[in-house]
Amino acid sequence: MIQALPVATPRQTWSWLARQLLTRRLEVVSTVATGLGAAGASVVPVTALGLLVDLVRDGAASTALVPIGVLVAGIALLGGIAAGATTTLVSRLGERILAALREQAVGVALRLPVTTLDRAGRGDLLARVGADVAAVGTAAAEVMPTVFSALFLALLSVVAMFGLDWRLGLAGLAAMPGYLLALRWYLPRSAPIYAAERAAVGARSQLLMESLQGVRTVHAYRLERRHLQAIDHASARARDLSVGVFALFTRFVGRISRAELLGLATILVAGFWFVRAGWVTVGETAAAAVLFHRLFNPVSMILFTFDEIQAAGAGLARLVGVGTLPVAPAGTRTPASAGLLLRDVTFGYERQVPVLRGISLDVAPGERVALVGSTGAGKTTVASIAAGILRPDTGTATVGGVPVDQLAPGVVAIISQETHVFAGPLIEDLRLAGPHATEETAEAALAQVGALAWARALPDGLGTVVGEGGHPLTSAQAQQLALARLVLLDPAVAILDEATAEAGSAGARELEESALAATKGRTTLLVAHRLTQAAGADRIVVLEQGFVVEEGTHDGLVAAGGRYATLWSAWQSRG
Repeated sequence: MIQALPVATPRQTWSWLARQLLTRRLEVVSTVATGLGAAGASVVPVTALGLLVDLVRDGAASTALVPIGVLVAGIALLGGIAAGATTTLVSRLGERILAALREQAVGVALRLPVTTLDRAGRGDLLARVGADVAAVGTAAAEVMPTVFSALFLALLSVVAMFGLDWRLGLAGLAAMPGYLLALRWYLPRSAPIYAAERAAVGARSQLLMESLQGVRTVHAYRLERRHLQAIDHASARARDLSVGVFALFTRFVGRISRAELLGLATILVAGFWFVRAGWVTVGETAAAAVLFHRLFNPVSMILFTFDEIQAAGAGLARLVGVGTLPVAPAGTRTPASAGLLLRDVTFGYERQVPVLRGISLDVAPGERVALVGSTGAGKTTVASIAAGILRPDTGTATVGGVPVDQLAPGVVAIISQETHVFAGPLIEDLRLAGPHATEETAEAALAQVGALAWARALPDGLGTVVGEGGHPLTSAQAQQLALARLVLLDPAVAILDEATAEAGSAGARELEESALAATKGRTTLLVAHRLTQAAGADRIVVLEQGFVVEEGTHDGLVAAGGRYATLWSAWQSRG
């Protein structure tokens, strides 16, 4: 059953954002100061306009107007420079905060237990680090600079109106109740829709990813129509939510326009009576009216980008929500020995359905132990617990007395049958395990696992681009590449989870020899898909239905005539 990843509450989101801003105090202060300077430079020409109106009405000489014109031109030039700097500073601050959030989300995702990702669905996580990051990134780069400048301009315009005359300032505030009522009507209705829209995008991504990853199965069972219908339904839901919130926004804009009409009418009517009463001049009234009219643009900019802000806010909450997941800290401890010990381990992917039932397993330093059993016996689960990928419900898994989840990186390494070849030059793929490996070291690792010949035969040798979009590798070559990475990493404990299962019959023996060479002298736990691998192990452990049913050497177990003898007989018959 899919359990969605958490979404941060508004309080958690604001708390995270406040911490990010506090760590960048100098950037925040410089950005605010520059923004205030740019907004102030925009207000000065309007107040100068009011002064010019009064001077003209009083019959001042033209020479008295020149200094004001020069001042306005100079302020306008400085304002343009400050406005450009504000946009740059806001964008840079936003992008840096977004980069920190992206790294945090990916860092948490990489350390999450596999069961958490399986239950939540990888599509939701991909949507968060993809579509949600894009939404927040658009807001940081394009929307926030506009909103930031508009807020400062609106604030200083109101201050300037009060500076002209407090009565004109109060008249300008007549539109405020209309703005607040419109926001009070819009926000409670729109926020849940935006959150639902982001969730719908995540659900659509999950369906797309499942269909693409399982495309062969979909074709094999003729499930194309069913998957297309499910994707169409998810896409339609995301579309309907987007259209619905836009219709809501259109009604919101109508309410804002009525508030602006009320505010401008109030200033003009009140200004007329104030002038007649001799409380203010015509120039001050004109300046107040222009200042208020100029508020239309910043307020409209804020409101017209509100859907992007809401989408970014919903995306931000989803990204911060990933960071709220509990993850174990990275291990740093080094074991005193390379002995692997599982004691009384019980585990179930679902609490009510245990997969392992009190498993105990002791692998001595340098010993090679094979796990065998029928499909579903729990072999891969044991390997995953030994590697620290899964956490046991009860019991312990340790190496040299240190819990596997507290081990320093590189002490334990696991190779499964689903080996991934990373896109890029072959040597860089190898350097994932040994970042400072020279070409000679990389070739030595390839030679140890019998892969140097075909690696050198590639079009550009070790510089050949492999992986997606590059030179294709066979399943056996991909497994040998993974084994060469194991050699470069040089872990104390190696776990091979059916690492030769995808080789095919022709390359099976060669790949088994590669695995043996890569793990020589290491503590090795081997999930044996091919019983010929198990036959060469120091000891064999037989699992069935989550229990250890037999344990011993190959010859001893065959002679005992138990479960392993039955499996071996079936294997020989198939061969």
